[in-house]
Amino acid sequence: MSHSALTRAGEEAIDWMVRLRAATPDAQLQAGFDAWLASDSAHVAAWKRLQQGLGGHYDTLRNFEQRAPGQAREVLLQPEVSRRGVLRGLSGLALFGGGLWLASSTPSGQALLADLHTGTGERQLFSLTDGSQLNLNAGSAVDLDFSASQRLLRLRRGELVVQVAADPSRPFIVRSAQGDIRALGTRFLVRQEGQVTRVLVQEHVVRLSLPNGATQDLNEGEAALLHARHIERLGRSEQHCADWLQGQLSVLDEPLEAVIEALRPYRSGLIRVAPAARPLRVQGVFPLDDSERTLTALGETLPIRISHYGPWLTLIDAQN
Repeated sequence: MSHSALTRAGEEAIDWMVRLRAATPDAQLQAGFDAWLASDSAHVAAWKRLQQGLGGHYDTLRNFEQRAPGQAREVLLQPEVSRRGVLRGLSGLALFGGGLWLASSTPSGQALLADLHTGTGERQLFSLTDGSQLNLNAGSAVDLDFSASQRLLRLRRGELVVQVAADPSRPFIVRSAQGDIRALGTRFLVRQEGQVTRVLVQEHVVRLSLPNGATQDLNEGEAALLHARHIERLGRSEQHCADWLQGQLSVLDEPLEAVIEALRPYRSGLIRVAPAARPLRVQGVFPLDDSERTLTALGETLPIRISHYGPWLTLIDAQN
């Protein structure tokens, strides 16, 4: 059984668990679950793993999700040992203490302990000690490491735009999971996107570098993706990527999956997009600060079905 198959089955198992516990049980729902369970041995294995790892702590995780939106799903999809450890931590400590334990034990949780961070639906401007101006998008986190020889920002999660103050004696560097972005007197955007880092230069020049020694300069108006082993220049205009500064999500022919990823930091609870709906193409300008309005607009223009299960789970499926 492949890891990717198990991951997909795990996601679906979580969805079924929530549906069965959030809705009033009926024959149709139960029949749907039974059909899903019988259709693939990976489904059976994922369901067993979920039940063994979760046990009676479903409500604890639901409460934790309300306190730290977006993390319960990541907890549930951890490997078995890690997930059990997390659940032991949550059940053995008060919710607050369990949250701190999780924050020190998982990459997503570490964002809660970062030097600067923003919560769900929160954009914030920070004035740094060197005079630089740092904008953090919702659900973002950075650590600061300023010394006499350098100014280093470690992007732990999310997205930033920084206007760098001049200081010839101390280079200004943003470090992501893939590499470094060094300012050469500039304003630029950096976004952590799973296995890549997106960079957009708004003013002047930045220098990109990877751990393997690859480097590349980006000029004003240019953009690139930092991969683990190479730098990919983007030919299309990426200026709209910074529209979140004005509270807008501008989409120029992007898959629905990418649109929902941009919306997640602005909505409490979990959003699950079914595989069949993920590649649907989207265009338009949407309000980030009114996620329900954005979802309604997507539902009116795309062949999708949006289902809400209380305030903490939204499922998006392709219409039959």
